[in-house]
This record gives sequence, structure tokens and C-alpha cells, in this order.
Amino acid sequence: MELSVAPILEALEADRPDHPTLVHRGRTWSRREFGDRTRRLASVLLRHDLGAHGAFGDVPRWESVHSHVALYLHNRPEYLEGMVGAWKARAVPVNVNYRYVADELRHVLEDSRSEAVVFERRFGPTLAPVLESSVPGARLLLWVEDGSDAPLLPGAVEYESALATAEPTLPTDVVSAWSGDDLYICYTGGTTGLPKGATWRQADFLVGALGVQRADGGEFGGLDELVTAAGNRLRALPAPPFMHGAAHWNALSCWTDGGTVVVQDRTDTVDPGDLLRTVRTHEVTSLLLVGDPMARPLVDELRSRPVEVPSLRHVLSGGAVLSPDTRRALLELLPGVSVVDVLGSTESGRQGVARVHRPEDADAPFTPSADGVVLAEDRRRLLRPGDEAVGWLARSGRVPLGYLGDPDRTDATFPVVDGVRYAVPGDRAQWLADGRVRLLGRDSVCVNTGGEKVFVEEVEQALARHPAVLDVVVCGRPSQRWGEEVVAVVALRDGEHPSDDELTEVASRSIARFKLPKEIVRVGRVLRSPSGKADYRWARAVATGELSP
Repeated sequence: MELSVAPILEALEADRPDHPTLVHRGRTWSRREFGDRTRRLASVLLRHDLGAHGAFGDVPRWESVHSHVALYLHNRPEYLEGMVGAWKARAVPVNVNYRYVADELRHVLEDSRSEAVVFERRFGPTLAPVLESSVPGARLLLWVEDGSDAPLLPGAVEYESALATAEPTLPTDVVSAWSGDDLYICYTGGTTGLPKGATWRQADFLVGALGVQRADGGEFGGLDELVTAAGNRLRALPAPPFMHGAAHWNALSCWTDGGTVVVQDRTDTVDPGDLLRTVRTHEVTSLLLVGDPMARPLVDELRSRPVEVPSLRHVLSGGAVLSPDTRRALLELLPGVSVVDVLGSTESGRQGVARVHRPEDADAPFTPSADGVVLAEDRRRLLRPGDEAVGWLARSGRVPLGYLGDPDRTDATFPVVDGVRYAVPGDRAQWLADGRVRLLGRDSVCVNTGGEKVFVEEVEQALARHPAVLDVVVCGRPSQRWGEEVVAVVALRDGEHPSDDELTEVASRSIARFKLPKEIVRVGRVLRSPSGKADYRWARAVATGELSP
């Protein structure tokens, strides 16, 4: 039997009902309490006929037979309850970026065909006109109290009241139908285009994205084997917003391994001081960040206010890679901690890992997953280790079904090569002779300048080596001479004023001179998503003068 999320969590609850499953602001939820609340939420959804309305295979692989439940919340227990409760009803949760304006929110709700929305009260004024104008299918609105005084939406039901009056047990026919074929959907951030919903079978998602496997890399034969293998000492703090895949993947991975998820106190922004206090107070063993944008402020905090966090064993990065300098700084400032840089994407799951224990090894490249490959430029053949050609980082095996409602993008991103379907999210890469992978960057933001391809992540990491650089995003803009030219949008640390020549001189030590920016635009703050991902549309607008620095 293939596994899915709901029966795993139910089995772990039955095995250790009093074990803490969630901690937030001084309150702890046991597995029993969390299970009760998520079953009650599932009952609320089922009462409104939200669940599964067909069998897997009844529709094309880019479609869904499930009702979809949009989650429009900051990091808080109700977000994770919303995910698990939806799955227990055999509905599918949909992640919503809480910084979206009305048009972006409308796109996600329409594209996902969400029939229910769980939202914080503060987001009601943005949600209201969207529901009135274009999302009439939303039959259930559950609002979560957040202490704001935003006006209540007509017809919306208060979340806690709904749970209080719901049944704590689920119909037998629903529980018996839980299946590895039930779907998981994650919407991409849309920083280079409209958000798209990557759609997975849960059985594939658990292995391919969460890494739910035996210690020897094999797959579990069933629930009993998984429960026996699960520990109880892992305490994970996913620092990015839960609406970002890396964060809720980390939370779900922790739970399937028997651990406890800890949520920091401040959830409207990522505050490095608050993160470190939370790690220390709640004896967190694993801290998840998203690349340099989240890790560099943590490094600055540790340098200015050194703090001992003896429980911490691992600092992970998912969704964006760490520069060697940042890896090195974390290892120096947090003795005894390992840095685990996870290479992957919403469309591919885990594609590789760089696990570093010593500062002198901070430049270590990624070791690809067993089913990781590099496809040739034409996506018709596989490259081999040592081949110097630049190809596409890809993965076979347990990969997504496609993009929700989009057969054309599904075919482009999940091509079939020699009868094998691959996930090709768009990252360019090269094999190294020793079988490891050199990641170059996302092709969608690659700059073609004078016939040469420049991957912006390379340039960003090279500029970030200058100690005065707080944050940087690199993009291309039109050029009469070069077709496109490289431009860096840079935020400097307070009191620092390096010249362009000083910045490019440091960058030139690690990249070829043709990759250096033709102009450096200074800004007070680099605009990023709440998860820390670069907004390249904003950067191009700044670089072209459409927006003021």
C-alpha cells in the first residue's frame, strides 16, 4: 500500500498521543489535540460537500477530482491544521501568498478553482472584492481571529466556532478511501510569471519531496514500519512562511519522522533575533532558512549579538541555495552545527544535497539524488558525469503529475525521454567529473549578453562576497550593443559606500569579466517575497528606470 499524509499522522497519533506535535507562543499541541482539531476541520469541509468527487485516473493528469481549499494565512497553527484537515476530508489545500494584491489573489483562486478559503481576518478587505467579482464557487469561508479590527465578510464563519460544533470523528468511507493517489498541490511564487499549481500524487510527494524513506534509502513497506522507525527528538523550526513550499515541506517532513514543529513568535516578518530566541527557548534541533536572503541577516545577528544555541544541530536551506561565504559564516558562528543545502524545487522535489560540517568545505557542490540527471540542451538525451556541456537539471521517478489545468506547460516541464517522464523545472547545470553537480541557475532569468549566457545567481553570489553588500538581485535589460546587459540591484549595509569598481573587483575573483554588471543600481532595500525569493520583475523595472531605486 502506498502511503499518504492523513493515515501517517493518524498512526503516529495512535502510537504516541501525548507527544508534542506543535509549539507556538508558549502553547503546545499534543498529537491527540492536533488530530482532534484536524478531524473536526475535515468534518466541517465534508458537511459542505468538500472532498473527493471522483477517482484518480478519471481525469487527465493535470486535472483534479478533489475540492480545493485556499489557505490565506501567516505562519500559525491554523495553517498546518488547514493542510492536514483538508487532506483528511480528501480535499486539497492550496497555498496563497498573503502579500498578493487583488489581481494576483484572483488569479490563484480562479486557477485553483478553490471552493473554500481559510483566511485571517486582516485579509478580508482584499479577499472581499475578489470573491464578489470572480470566484463565486467559494462555498465556505472560514475566518481566523488575528486581533485585527478588519470588517467581517458576509457569510464567513469563525474558525474556532466551526470546529467547536463539528464532529471529532470521520465517516468510515472517507477514512478507508485515503490513498497515495490523493493529490498535493503547491503554487509557485510567480516571480517570473503567473503562479502555477504543481500537482503531485501524495505517495510521490512523500518520497520525492519530503524524503519519507528508510535510513537505507528504501521505501517503507507500510505504516507499521514507518511508525517503528519514527523518532521523537527532532524539533524543527521552519522559518519561512508556510505558504512557501520549503516551509510546509519541512514541517510535514518533521511530523512524518515523529518530531515536533516549532513556530517562531513573529510571523509577519522574519526576525533573526526572534528566531534565535525561539531556537534557544524551545530547544530547536533544526532550523530551516531560504538561501542567503534569510541566512545573511541571521549571520549579522550572530556577529552583533552572539548567542549560544546548544540544541541546534542542523541549519537547512531549501528553495534557494546558500553562497559559500554564508555557509562558511554559519559554520564558524554555530560550532557543532552542520549546514544542509537542499537543491530542489516545487516541480521536482529534492534533487540534491550539499551537507557541510567544516568551514573549509563551504564550497562543496551538490551531490545529486539517486534519480537526478542532467538532460542535454534539446532535452532528448542524458548527459554523463564529466561532460562539460551545460544542460538541464532534471529528475525522474517520483515527480509531479503536471501543472493544474495546464496541459501545455505540463508537457514542457515534464517531458518524456525514451519512455521516462522527467521533471525539468528550468535550472541549468553541469556534471562534474566526480559525479557531483554544479548548479548554474534558473534559465528563465538567464541573461543573454553578446551571445554569452550569464546565470544571474552566479553574479549575485559573486557580488555578495563583498562585505558591504547586504542584498543583491541581478537581472538583464535591453542593450543596443549587447542585446541584453547585466545589471545588479544592490542594497548596502548601513554606513558602507563602496564604489562600483570595488564591488566588481571582488566579484571578478569568482566569475569571468563578461559576467560582471554593466551598471550597479543602489536601493535602500531589495524587494523579495516573504520566503526570501527574488522578485525579478521588480528588479528589471528598477534596472530599466520604470521604477525609482
